[in-house]
Amino acid sequence: MFSAFLSDFDVFFSRYAKDHNHRNLITHSIIPSAIIIVVGLVFYWPALIISGFAYFMHVVVDMFDWGINLFYFPKKTYGPRLFMSNEEEENLSKILTQYKNGVSFFDFKYYNSKVALIIEALLFILMVFFIIVLAFEYILISLIYFLGLYFHLSRHYHLKKIEAK
Repeated sequence: MFSAFLSDFDVFFSRYAKDHNHRNLITHSIIPSAIIIVVGLVFYWPALIISGFAYFMHVVVDMFDWGINLFYFPKKTYGPRLFMSNEEEENLSKILTQYKNGVSFFDFKYYNSKVALIIEALLFILMVFFIIVLAFEYILISLIYFLGLYFHLSRHYHLKKIEAK
């Protein structure tokens, strides 16, 4: 479970990423998941192999909303970028200058999207359902989800405060 959100710790380095999008860093490419899977295969460590696939699935899911730098080295963002219009994508550099913190653009677009919030709620419900049905003994581990939610929401409100000044 930890490896599924491990790649999001790169949010602290957003300012170094292209367009201030942490998903353009190497941590949101397929390289780390491939390394984890290969190490798991070499040492025949099933937990590490599963962790690599969980990391990979996170990266694949992230491809749909803002896109990711799939192979990292071409420095090209891949994915449908569903939360961004073609106009916004073409003028992204100009749009980001309208914010005190460029990350705010991505954050506000996401949290102002009813579709994104509904998907988040549905995924949470599915997670709890599958834990109850398939691995009830791990139900307390799902509390870690709320730490991640707290992190995201506190960051969101911090950015709102910065932009309101």
